[in-house]
Amino acid sequence: MKYLLDRIDELVLAELKNNARISHAELSAKVNLSRNAVRVRIERLEREGFIKGYTIVASDGGNDRQVTTALMFVYRHDRMRGGDVINVLRKIPEVVACDVMTGDFDLVVRVESSQADRIRQVWQQISELPGVRDTLTAFALSSVVRKA
Repeated sequence: MKYLLDRIDELVLAELKNNARISHAELSAKVNLSRNAVRVRIERLEREGFIKGYTIVASDGGNDRQVTTALMFVYRHDRMRGGDVINVLRKIPEVVACDVMTGDFDLVVRVESSQADRIRQVWQQISELPGVRDTLTAFALSSVVRKA
């Protein structure tokens, strides 16, 4: 049976999205539960797949560096047996997201780098993969909504 989130679970998740390092004591005060109840809920949310991991968004001491973002639309030779392409994409550090799509193209790949030339290198690496038929790349001009 699939676990359904309740209002408290949603509050816990919202607080963790805002600050994944929040202490159980502080979180318990915000959601009006005991520390033990918060710990149990977090463990259940992890076990049920609502929390799949924690990440670090690094900053160089407040001087956020400029990041170039490109979306690459990837057309594979074979949608059903094109898993080799996805396995390579998982290993490229600059690939921050990859979604399998319906419609004309197969994959949307989000690539981010502080060096614009690195985007070109990643594009070249992806376009030369044996399972890739074609690519189309668009660069982001600005980011107006960014959620962690």
